[in-house]
Amino acid sequence: MIVEERKGLQNNVIQNLVLENRGKLSISGVLDVLSFDDQVVIVETELGLLTVKGEDLRINKLSIDTEEVIIEGEISSMNYSEKDMEKKAGSLLGKIFK
Repeated sequence: MIVEERKGLQNNVIQNLVLENRGKLSISGVLDVLSFDDQVVIVETELGLLTVKGEDLRINKLSIDTEEVIIEGEISSMNYSEKDMEKKAGSLLGKIFK
């Protein structure tokens, strides 16, 4: 994706990441939770895939209606990657509604 396309994509999207004391992460603009365990959570956001790493991670709130996820635990890193990367696991919601 070239820089001009990326700027155009981000102008219409507002996403908030609020990290409180490295223990509680609130994310808005979430489209889906792709994978999670106690060390890694991968969420699909409007701005790309967001990988959250840490220890004792758990999803405390998941609302697709409000596009919000709250992750709690000892958070050590957050990293964005492009949306079109190969998904490591099936969709959480897809698994729930099968």
